[in-house]
Amino acid sequence: MSRRKTERLLNLVICLLATHRPLSAEQIRHAVPGYDPDNDEAFQRMFERDKNELREIGIPIEVHKDPWEEDPGYRIVRQAYELPEITLEHDEAAVIGLAAQVWQRASLAEAASGALLKLRAGGVRADLGPSPLELRVDTRDPSFPPLWEAVRDRRAVTFGYRRAAGESVLTRVVEPWGVVSRRGRWYVVGHDRDRGAARVFRLSRIVGEVTPLGRPGSVTVPEGVDLRSMVGYQEMGVERVALIRVRQGTCLGLRHAAQALRTGADGWDEAELTFSDPEWLAGWIASLGSDAVVVDPPDAREAVIRRLKGALQ
Repeated sequence: MSRRKTERLLNLVICLLATHRPLSAEQIRHAVPGYDPDNDEAFQRMFERDKNELREIGIPIEVHKDPWEEDPGYRIVRQAYELPEITLEHDEAAVIGLAAQVWQRASLAEAASGALLKLRAGGVRADLGPSPLELRVDTRDPSFPPLWEAVRDRRAVTFGYRRAAGESVLTRVVEPWGVVSRRGRWYVVGHDRDRGAARVFRLSRIVGEVTPLGRPGSVTVPEGVDLRSMVGYQEMGVERVALIRVRQGTCLGLRHAAQALRTGADGWDEAELTFSDPEWLAGWIASLGSDAVVVDPPDAREAVIRRLKGALQ
């Protein structure tokens, strides 16, 4: 949002809060800086957009119709706008402080810090004090911020999604219900419009941009839906065995996890490793660089190649 637009919206809120009687659109036009006093059509479009944006973020603009006036009036009732006094128990404040620490290095860091600052300004202590432990949430998946915003705004999205096996990327249209972390991986759970059923999508398989669809508030989350159990069920994949060539004297962690290990030729050994998700395996093998090479199965090998090509680019 541009600085000019932010100032205009703020001025509009102040104007509608300060007035003791509803103001017509024409009165607002001359009282609030930022509106074009000469172009009627441009003012009407801008004023309608501003009202909708303020309502979407929870600011209650009331419309009053006076039978003696031709145009409606607008105002913000202070009692509906202001928040009640915030009172938190010590354990509740501690949880909020902990949550702010968790998001400190994630994509929501700025929002979390701002929320904590507002609580402190209101006299609520949400500090945990010094601690030898630091908790962090890793949300480096580029699709996380737009998906989180779509869940917050109850808005549908579309994105490209790579299937678990192969290179094919399909376009999905999803009504997101929530974003869930499980065992270090992030998932979005929601209603797949094309399939007509609930589905779970791993963020690491989302390709390209996440594009919002429709108006905010158009998505309804079913009552009592258990997102975590849906993600847990999704993770129960069929276990397979990968054949991996490992350079001798390296990759001790992989060797320890292998179900079978054989001495090979030309300075390489062969390891058999059980896995259920090619993308998870690819992330591990790619991190080992030139010391590990997936021989089989083909989809796991291709997943490693994609990771390495992406790193090269």
